[in-house]
Amino acid sequence: MRNTLAKRIEDWKAMGFDPSNCPVRQVLDHVAAKWTSLILLELEAGPQRFNALGRSLPDISKRMLTQSLRDLERDGLVAREVFDTKPPSVAYSLTDLGLSFMEPLHALIDWSADKMSEIEQSRDAFDQV
Repeated sequence: MRNTLAKRIEDWKAMGFDPSNCPVRQVLDHVAAKWTSLILLELEAGPQRFNALGRSLPDISKRMLTQSLRDLERDGLVAREVFDTKPPSVAYSLTDLGLSFMEPLHALIDWSADKMSEIEQSRDAFDQV
């Protein structure tokens, strides 16, 4: 797999690869943001209203939650549905694209849980130098 990825990068470079236009970088800029994975995990359980998401993630500011949801909606991972009520209410849910991202996200979460002790040991060793 590593050779395949290295080959893909070499092919991109041969075609005049521009790092600022890298598809991986463009996706990771949003999905690797601090709050994105937590928002997606909350929405995996089903549609959520804005305030319910805020209560589920008490450390996130309303401004950051709004911006993160807008970014996710813009990327097509989250859908925003407005209900005609007084006052209007809004619910957010994962799109099919968002649902398709959950498998690699879960793989990253599993890897993180499996490797956290090694990472902590490495950090401790580095900090002692």
